[in-house]
Amino acid sequence: MKKLFILLCVIKLISGTPTPIVLWHGMGDTCCLSFSLGGIKVFLEKNIPGVYVNSLKVGNSSIEDLENGYFMNPNKQVEYVCGLLAADPQLKDGFNAIGFSQGSQFLRAVVQRCGHILPKMKNLISLGGQHQGVYGLPHCGALMHPTCDYIRQLLNYAAYENWVQNALVQATYWHDPLDDETYVHKSIFLSDINNEIMANKTYIQNLNNLDHLVLVKFDNDTIVQPRETEWFGYYEPGQSKKLLPLRETKLYTEDRLGLKKMDKEGKLILLSTVGDHLRFSDTWFIDNILKPYLLN
Repeated sequence: MKKLFILLCVIKLISGTPTPIVLWHGMGDTCCLSFSLGGIKVFLEKNIPGVYVNSLKVGNSSIEDLENGYFMNPNKQVEYVCGLLAADPQLKDGFNAIGFSQGSQFLRAVVQRCGHILPKMKNLISLGGQHQGVYGLPHCGALMHPTCDYIRQLLNYAAYENWVQNALVQATYWHDPLDDETYVHKSIFLSDINNEIMANKTYIQNLNNLDHLVLVKFDNDTIVQPRETEWFGYYEPGQSKKLLPLRETKLYTEDRLGLKKMDKEGKLILLSTVGDHLRFSDTWFIDNILKPYLLN
């Protein structure tokens, strides 16, 4: 009798409609290339039969989507995506979300700012997200080298100039530990979603309504500096050598986002893998992400 009950539960699980999945790509990528997120979409559909996958496209074309990843104010991108998700009838019963690189902190902004007016985001999975920002940009994805060098120079010398903040996406999560005060007051995106200036209770409540916030760090990441930002760790203010793990940061000890509360409730999940930025095997993804967080 017990075996029959278990079998019936398994059948119900398999036959139920899978929870939809929303994807947001990173810098230098687009929604739909077959060798990047288009391939991820096919992979998810193959391994979760019947699942609906919405790979977000910010703009009217893949070219616009690529360009917007560099040049469209993230606040406008988040607002745009909130509208897309609200208008998608496939998501009405809730969805899981996976962010790739900068798409991770953008999806976090979506749930913090719009979670109370959207269908429930159940699990937010951050793959190599820069949640405390970056201090270094060694590679620039698909851009040609002269443009990449120009972006790097802008970030090094003028990241907090208002026109740079509004013209260059990566400047909005540039976090200079040697000038933390300027970062807090001049960043038009990251310092806001991290509640650096004031504690926005809506942000805290919406983030804490997630079932899980899954943060994946790539132990051999050569793209993100410092890689500890993928787990909400960062440099101790005033220098750029000593790194503080998440639980020693002010963001955690003062619980400015509710991460400490989520941690105690088992909602904050820290995972790591040995690869470079966004490099993981199918087996690792299935065992650590798909089975625990994407299957109903």
